[in-house]
Amino acid sequence: MDNLEKFGLMVFAIALFAAVMGVVLLVVGRARGRSDLVQSLAFVVPAFLMLAVGLLYPAIRTIYQSFFDRRTENFVGLDNYETIVTNPALVTVLQNTFLWVVITPIVATFIGLVYAVLVDRARIEAVAKALIFLPLAISLVGASIIWRFVYEYRPDQANVEQIGIANQVLVWLGFEPHQFLLGWPWNTLFLIVVLIWVQAGFAMTVLSAAIKAIPADITEAARLDGLAGPKMFRYITVPSIRPALIVVLTTITIGTLKVFDIVRTMTGGQFDTSVVANEFYVQSFRQGERGLGSALAVVLFILVIPIVVYNVRQLRKAGEYR
Repeated sequence: MDNLEKFGLMVFAIALFAAVMGVVLLVVGRARGRSDLVQSLAFVVPAFLMLAVGLLYPAIRTIYQSFFDRRTENFVGLDNYETIVTNPALVTVLQNTFLWVVITPIVATFIGLVYAVLVDRARIEAVAKALIFLPLAISLVGASIIWRFVYEYRPDQANVEQIGIANQVLVWLGFEPHQFLLGWPWNTLFLIVVLIWVQAGFAMTVLSAAIKAIPADITEAARLDGLAGPKMFRYITVPSIRPALIVVLTTITIGTLKVFDIVRTMTGGQFDTSVVANEFYVQSFRQGERGLGSALAVVLFILVIPIVVYNVRQLRKAGEYR
């Protein structure tokens, strides 16, 4: 497909979207004052159709393809799923994904919470929060490129300066420069640092707003009872912002399960750093293993479901409590 065809397809998609919205608004305009049901259906039906075409059908198709071979011609049953849990390379992928999911949400949320508490109502609050929020404004690809330079390695030879700040610090301290992205599992941990750096700003923003929303009478009563410092944080702040903590943890966890950009940009999945989302791309589009790639996508989907369900239940409990 050449550039002209791509441009024509884009124009057609925009025109189709405009036509659908025009029909919806026309139906709603004519039904105004007549039937609330017609007006509701005019908005709900197009949205449902788009969800069905863009989300429901691809999900069902992916599950179907996961039971077939690489060309989706021969039925192989659960062989693709068996390969995922028995192939050493794919087991490493699952282990890496587990490390990402366990470490990233906890550390990023903890850093964001500590930062929100420390700078709350401080004189430099706006500047301090802007600094930690800034990485969130950068795309994950941009953040990955920045950290590739941070981890950049050059052999320790005469007249060779380290351009990576991490290795330059090691040289200043008298150590040998290190290839941070080669040895497993440390290379995975160094990649996780990038996402923590990005997501800590999100955690700080949400939790800071939750802390400021704590009623003043609660904190005043706690101070009168002698609570201060760590005790105030443990017994008042954390319980009061528990719904926000759950939202932050689950949101970062879901984003971590889908992490692709960092791994693809920094290592390409080499050196045993691949995760499920990256491996799905590699198997499906680089190696032509459509069945196995679909199975990996289903595994990713299954991993996300309980997190979403838990989040919804906790939000409902919080709403009932209020």
